[in-house]
Amino acid sequence: MLQINDLSARVAGRLLIEHASLSLPAGTKAGLVGRNGAGKSTLFRIITGELASETGGVSIPRNMRIGQVAQEAPGTQDSLLEIVLRADEERVALLAEAETATDPHRIAEVHTRLADIESHSAEARASAILDGLGFDAAAQQRPVASFSGGWRMRVALAAVLFSRPDLLLLDEPTNYLDLEGTLWLENFVARYPYTVIVISHDRDVLNNAVNAIIHLDQRKLVFYRGDYDSFERQRAEKLELLQKSIVKQEAARKHMEAFVERFRAKASKARQAQSRLKALEKMKPLQAIVEEHVTPFIFPAPEKVLASPIIRMENVSVGYTPERSILKGLNLRIDADDRIALLGANGNGKSTFAKLLAERLQAQSGSITRAPGLKIAMFAQHQIDDLRPSETAVQHVRRFMPDAPEAKVRARVAQMGLPTQKMDTVADSLSGGEKARLLMGLATIDAPNVLILDEPTNHLDIEARESLVHALNDFPGAVILISHDRHMVEATMDRLWIVGDGTVSRYDGDLDDYKKLILSGGRAGGGNQGEAVAVVESAPVSKLDQRRLAAERREQLKPLKKKISQLEIQITRLQKTLVDLDEKLADGAIYLREPAKASELAKQRADAAKTLGACEEDWLALTEEHDAAMAAE
Repeated sequence: MLQINDLSARVAGRLLIEHASLSLPAGTKAGLVGRNGAGKSTLFRIITGELASETGGVSIPRNMRIGQVAQEAPGTQDSLLEIVLRADEERVALLAEAETATDPHRIAEVHTRLADIESHSAEARASAILDGLGFDAAAQQRPVASFSGGWRMRVALAAVLFSRPDLLLLDEPTNYLDLEGTLWLENFVARYPYTVIVISHDRDVLNNAVNAIIHLDQRKLVFYRGDYDSFERQRAEKLELLQKSIVKQEAARKHMEAFVERFRAKASKARQAQSRLKALEKMKPLQAIVEEHVTPFIFPAPEKVLASPIIRMENVSVGYTPERSILKGLNLRIDADDRIALLGANGNGKSTFAKLLAERLQAQSGSITRAPGLKIAMFAQHQIDDLRPSETAVQHVRRFMPDAPEAKVRARVAQMGLPTQKMDTVADSLSGGEKARLLMGLATIDAPNVLILDEPTNHLDIEARESLVHALNDFPGAVILISHDRHMVEATMDRLWIVGDGTVSRYDGDLDDYKKLILSGGRAGGGNQGEAVAVVESAPVSKLDQRRLAAERREQLKPLKKKISQLEIQITRLQKTLVDLDEKLADGAIYLREPAKASELAKQRADAAKTLGACEEDWLALTEEHDAAMAAE
């Protein structure tokens, strides 16, 4: 059991954890959650002994082995398999001793222990872990030095998983994994036989891999049993009960104060008044939990609605060198309101395809037709390094709005989600999440028709990710998304495309089907590192016929889709109308000052609410009809 007792921790003068206590039963798989900067990584450093606490401490069983991911695997000439096998230090030591030991009794003990730790299957287990994280048999034999930093992080993760520590600490492990690796890791953690604490902002990892949540909030640690959805529900109920208790306590306080004030001068009531006065002094005020406000993402709507298709590809090939194509035979169409998630392991060409769409790569062959006036915005995680480190957010935006007044520039920065106190902070001093917001805001500053997002969530906490989900759903243009965040994909995307086998093709299943395929070892060619990719079965119909049938289907559904879009616009307007009317009616003075106007506003609100209900029913019916037609396609 892991025990945290009266723990306080301070970093750079800032108190992050204050007199927190927690008991974590052995074998628990716990997700450690909290806002960015709350102190989650600091807690890990205290558990491992890397950082001293200010008060209290952490108590762990004697001889408990703690494992966490190193910065990255060393860039040596050792193969990936050798690096991972060496992570089990006990096995390495025993094998070395078995070569040199001369005492028959000790030799027997060594071989017995090697059998107990299943040394005979070590290579197979290490290979299976590397395979799950995206390295095929050939890649496992290559030297670590031949891989980039992101892939070396995977090797470091494979090493700690293979060592099977009693307490496994994982700090945002999915940040350097693709969706396929994330699905595999999620399954691995769920089946891991020892204690795990994982810091993650990925809802699906927290729903499928853990059985408890540790919430670091208000500098305290609170333990919840169940997955993340269960935690959210329990916390909401807790906040509601707390609010009710605060109201009751305030009423009781006022009642006692009134009694004391009324009877303290009367001899017959003096004792009761004194008793209530003492009770008031002992009454500890309940503190409401202040929820931090999450600034929404706002993407400007396209200035002009373009006719579909906005992009059409015919027999396109693309690559980085003339003699080698990464993707070829691309015959694809993107419509003005498409929501497409790109699936496929890293190295298969997802980012290459995104760059082709964004015109950052030119086609080697074939033809690409783009709608006149098409504007495309692309956000890629690595572009954060392209921000000018010594310039503020205001200075970055000023480059795009050189003639705009200062107030307008700052208003645009505010729309990006950066508060006033951060507008004049240089980019190098912004957090990862703040940098991501600034970069997304800069990418979309010209009101694009298409958003291409390549792993946009790596530096965002759960609340910010949810805000991004809402922004993408509100954006009226097309969205192309590459993400390992399954919740983000499921909540915002309508279509799935597989990038693999050197091409891009439609996947007709959903993410549950894709997960089953990945975990069952499904393959479809290989990426640069030989990763697992889902197989897309194609019907015995020519590509020309497929495109013709798809075009006919879209044409048939166009009127239905238009009605749905019109209803969505009307629903949004009605919701805004209701908010405006509620604000006006909340002013109590209007009932005394202008009763006729108040009555008219109330009537308008009732009419708007009735119309909204009817629109929502129509929208639901038409959406079900559209989904049924798409499913039958």
